[in-house]
Amino acid sequence: VQLQASGGGLVQAGGSLRLSCTASGRIIGEYAMGWFRQAPGKEREFVAGISRSGRGIKYADSAKGRFTISQDKYKNTVSLQMNSLKPADTATYYCAAVFGRWDSAIISAPAYEYWGRGTQVTVSS
Repeated sequence: VQLQASGGGLVQAGGSLRLSCTASGRIIGEYAMGWFRQAPGKEREFVAGISRSGRGIKYADSAKGRFTISQDKYKNTVSLQMNSLKPADTATYYCAAVFGRWDSAIISAPAYEYWGRGTQVTVSS
C-alpha cells in the first residue's frame, strides 16, 4: 500500500483546508486510517482516525469540533476537513494505514504499517 497525502497549503487563522489521502491499493474496508501531524522540534502526534468500516472515529482533543475525518469508498480516499484553523495547527500532516486494526493503540504512530509522504499545513496569524 502506498499512500499520498495532499491538500496542504497556507491559510489564515480561522480558515479551512481539506486534506486527502489516496492509496495505490484498496484501503477502504480493509485498513484503519489515521492522520498525524508533526511540527518542527515536536513529536508526531495523532490527529484523527477512522476504522475500516467507517463506524469508528476518534479525534485528538485538539481536533474535536474543528476537524472531520471521512472516507470515500468509491474514490478510495480518506479526507480530513479542517476548519477554524489556528497557528498551532501548523505542521506537516501525514496519513497512515494499518490493516484491520481498531483499538486504543490507533492513536499511536507505531500501530500503523504504512505511511504517506506528508503535506505541509501552515496557518498564519
